Amino acid sequence: MWTLARIVFGAAMVTFLIAPLIAILPLAFTSSVFLTYPMPGVSMRWFEVLATDAVWRRSIVNSLVIGGSTTVLATLLGSLAALGLREQFRFAGAFRTLFLLPMVVPAVVLGVGMQILFARIGLASSYMGVIAAHTVVAMPFVIVSVAASLAGIDRRVERAALSLGARPPTVLFRVTVPLAMPGILSGAVLAFATSLDEVVLTLFVAGPNQRTLARQMFSTIRENISPAIAAAAFLFIVGTVIVAALMLLARRRSSRPAASGT
Repeated sequence: MWTLARIVFGAAMVTFLIAPLIAILPLAFTSSVFLTYPMPGVSMRWFEVLATDAVWRRSIVNSLVIGGSTTVLATLLGSLAALGLREQFRFAGAFRTLFLLPMVVPAVVLGVGMQILFARIGLASSYMGVIAAHTVVAMPFVIVSVAASLAGIDRRVERAALSLGARPPTVLFRVTVPLAMPGILSGAVLAFATSLDEVVLTLFVAGPNQRTLARQMFSTIRENISPAIAAAAFLFIVGTVIVAALMLLARRRSSRPAASGT
């Protein structure tokens, strides 16, 4: 009886989480100009709008460029920060709190502060400014993921490599990084998803030429609700699933040498 109750509860929670996706995805293929059920017919017209309309096409390209750049920067900087915070030193807890602060500070507060700062240093309404802003909010997810992966590494393995004559950089790149690769890849996926989903900071620091897909969807909802939003959401979801699947495959491949080595 208890097992049946857990199954029912789990199924109800999963249904609650994916119900919005199930509701919006079919509307990407509606032939109507309204987001309504029942659908009068099936059509690919809204995907054609995304491909042919200059505003939508540019927003998709911007999201890929900004998201990819943010992923690289956040993964690199977040991994380095996690490696540094791994060591016990004075004020380590304060630095850890400082790095994780963007996760809890309201996005509006960050947006206002970044807008003022970027205007002073010449990064306002620029791709570098948007990438920097997205990197700030994406880094904490990378740090948490990589730190959790590093916590599972037996330090004796690294000491053994050092005792056998390996230099610290060699131990880092041949032992520590491969063992921590699952956490690094997970952090990269989270960083990419965070950049794709970020709207508030983009509204503050981006200009007309840096309009991302999330910002375009937000503007379209305010101005004119169109099924093109559902088509964009479909691309969002499918793209995120594909990236997550590729990262999961890479994680499994990266964990096999470590498992065979141990």
